[in-house]
Amino acid sequence: MSDLDAVRKEVLDRVKPDPEERARLQEISDRLVDRVHEALEELSVDPEIQSDVDVVRVGSTARGTWLAGDRDIDLFVRFPPDLPRADLERYGLAVGHAVLPEGHEEYAEHPYVKGTVDGFEVDLVPCYAVEDATAIRSAVDRTPFHDAYLSERLTPELTDAVLLAKRFLKGIGAYGSDLKTRGFSGYLTELLVVEFGGFEPLVRAAADWRPPVTIDPESHAEATFEDPLVVIDPTDPERNVAAVCSGENLARFQHYARDLLETPRLEVFFPPDRDPLDADAVREHLRRRGTTPVAVVFDAPSLVADQLWPQLRKSRTGIVRALDDRGFPVLRSTAMIETESGSGPTRAVLFVELLVETLPVIARHRGPPVAVREHAEGFYAAYADEERPPYGPFLEGSRYVLEREREVTSAAEFLASDALFDVGLGTHVADALEDREILVGTETATLADGFGDDLRSYFDPRP
Repeated sequence: MSDLDAVRKEVLDRVKPDPEERARLQEISDRLVDRVHEALEELSVDPEIQSDVDVVRVGSTARGTWLAGDRDIDLFVRFPPDLPRADLERYGLAVGHAVLPEGHEEYAEHPYVKGTVDGFEVDLVPCYAVEDATAIRSAVDRTPFHDAYLSERLTPELTDAVLLAKRFLKGIGAYGSDLKTRGFSGYLTELLVVEFGGFEPLVRAAADWRPPVTIDPESHAEATFEDPLVVIDPTDPERNVAAVCSGENLARFQHYARDLLETPRLEVFFPPDRDPLDADAVREHLRRRGTTPVAVVFDAPSLVADQLWPQLRKSRTGIVRALDDRGFPVLRSTAMIETESGSGPTRAVLFVELLVETLPVIARHRGPPVAVREHAEGFYAAYADEERPPYGPFLEGSRYVLEREREVTSAAEFLASDALFDVGLGTHVADALEDREILVGTETATLADGFGDDLRSYFDPRP
């Protein structure tokens, strides 16, 4: 047995659900399906509609590809495709609340009910019973087709390989299609394992990928995509299953694929926990680095994570660009959300590490060559008669040059000013930034209380 074989065996022993967990899952799923049918009758849903409604269990727990302890049950209630959208939502939510009376509503493309039953997280989602995935009326309509496609192809050996792949991706931090992670979804992971015929063949292939990579399981080749990883949905050729997967997470997958093949070990699958940084540790990092961080701290908008993270990223990008444009070179930056909120609103932070935080009053500005008459004359005329004359224009070689006062000489001053709202910010983040706190230098060490894990990741980065 090779070292990798031994590691795979031990990982499977830890992540494969035991018979008791499987039996418990099946019992609860069957009970929930029965309850859905009872709810349809109790709610007096139109008999003609009711006769065409069915309930399907989908997702990893339906296919046997869930990791031990991941207790999720996804039930899709399929309604006739000619049912008006408003009625789909009305019936779907009514059934959801009847089956999950302690549940709450969440929203994908349309609302659904989420709740907990005997320790299992349950999603009860209404959708349309369309004939194929190309005829979907709602994004969730394709999910039963994904389930059917994979169920036909997953053997016991491939199911084990999926468990290994999912645990591997979780271990390296690249599993999940939420818009914070932007990694590999469960469906994408299973498609890749099926396509390459196992965990090790997938890892060996990934180690040699040169993005952009295109994988087309059913040889559709009808649509073109510009993502770093393209996996054509076998049930819908117009869709890239890997569209949300970032280039960084693809590179992370490749890095650890090579790492695992070179040195097989459990730690890649089950990395040890890292302690959050405390304030003293943050200050020590800043002393060693000699940089000046600035942090914009504010109450996070009341949005679900998949709405909030894109706005945070957009805002961070806009602030970094604005600082660069004003002469404050940025070394690195990140966005953070407080992992545990207390009694008040959850905080968010846009954290930017600067090479310099203050600049001289005077900035140099190069103009056009004098020989380029139209531009040169326009440049000279624009600055020669200013009320507050700059130094120049004067000649340096064949070009006009001038030295003029900066609008701002401190990054913190800019971030605290109304000029911040002229940069590209997420809409809800811009509203939240009306009430913000600016921390500079070692003041940012106070963020360790609430953001210690994020600061550990920032100051002790890994691939």
